[in-house]
Amino acid sequence: MLYSAFSLARLPRIEFGSGTIDRLPALASAYGDVVLLVTGVASLQRHPAWERLQRGLRDARVSSHQVIIDAEPSPQRVDEICRHYRKADIDLVIGIGGGSVLDAAKAIAGLLRIDNSVMDFLEGVGPQLPYPGPAVPFIAVPTTAGTGSEATKNAVLSVAGPQGFKKSFRDEQLVPAYALVDPELLSGCPPALIAADGMDALTQLLEAHVSSRAGPLTDALALSGLGAVREGLLPWYRQRGDLAAARSAMAYAALLSGICLAQTGLGSVHGLASPLGAFFPIPHGVVCGTLVGAATRVNIDAMLAREPRNPALEKYADVAGLLCRRRFDTREQAWEALVELLDDWVEQLHLPTLDRYGVGSDDVAHIVAHARGSSMKTNPIVLSDDEIAAIVQQRCASGTAPQPTPEGR
Repeated sequence: MLYSAFSLARLPRIEFGSGTIDRLPALASAYGDVVLLVTGVASLQRHPAWERLQRGLRDARVSSHQVIIDAEPSPQRVDEICRHYRKADIDLVIGIGGGSVLDAAKAIAGLLRIDNSVMDFLEGVGPQLPYPGPAVPFIAVPTTAGTGSEATKNAVLSVAGPQGFKKSFRDEQLVPAYALVDPELLSGCPPALIAADGMDALTQLLEAHVSSRAGPLTDALALSGLGAVREGLLPWYRQRGDLAAARSAMAYAALLSGICLAQTGLGSVHGLASPLGAFFPIPHGVVCGTLVGAATRVNIDAMLAREPRNPALEKYADVAGLLCRRRFDTREQAWEALVELLDDWVEQLHLPTLDRYGVGSDDVAHIVAHARGSSMKTNPIVLSDDEIAAIVQQRCASGTAPQPTPEGR
């Protein structure tokens, strides 16, 4: 077999396993004696690991400042924090929290040693200057299992409202020096957050697997991560069975989703997540979960109509066998079963439809017009505006589920 060419972008040093958080003070002391802790609102402070971390930093003679991120980070918030701490001689930034916290910490680490606003570097807005660096060293410690931000160079920042945006500050200098992935830190996640973040991880793995830039290495990682989602997501959400094993599976899946997306890009779900998350108060994981079945259906139909030899069709069939735990007689049966399973999981996880957040038919054209960012470029097939609109319209039916808590922790 002749393997196709591929490249592997920079990754952090990864430390995975229960109790990994306890290595953090020793790692921090190797970078200096002043750290900036970027955390969520409260959940970490209620976890026993927080007190151990504080004591460990004191024992290592490392002083710390703390910044709290209580919502999806905006450019203004990042700039404000950097102005405040630029002269504090920060040796290391540590982000401990969900994807919003890690994205904010990543951007802060990138800006503490330069005088620019983050707006200078955001894709698609502002002057889009090349990032000069240097970044302050950064250690990422996720407390949710969804975004995989601990493994990427992307810091996603948002401005909310009808003219808002959700854009990335990207540079390899922003990749964490270490990703400490400790499944024990996931123990306080509420069900709504488990559902939204878990479907975010699943969507990232699926979109990376069928991406136009996918390769043999990322395919292997994506399938491994999808198998972990199959094992862990529903048991963890339902709080049944071996919860430690379920949390470990989802921490692993989320990590692999970040590794994969960093190498391959994503697809139509994440292309739509950018305007939907900017224009409406929809948590990112909810967007991904509620759209992934519809997007998969539209992608398959588009490829059958225009690119019947597209390798992503075979990949979708393979994923159906993996997630459904069965063999199918035909690819058509596999595709239908995959879409049905994704839609069923959305129902079991009580993820709402888009209209619960104010999305109506009059908004679809505006959403589609802003959906062709970097993620859409690696969708397995180029979709027409009508096809992209169909994805949104399929998930605008009336829903009954409560709104999940936005990620942050």
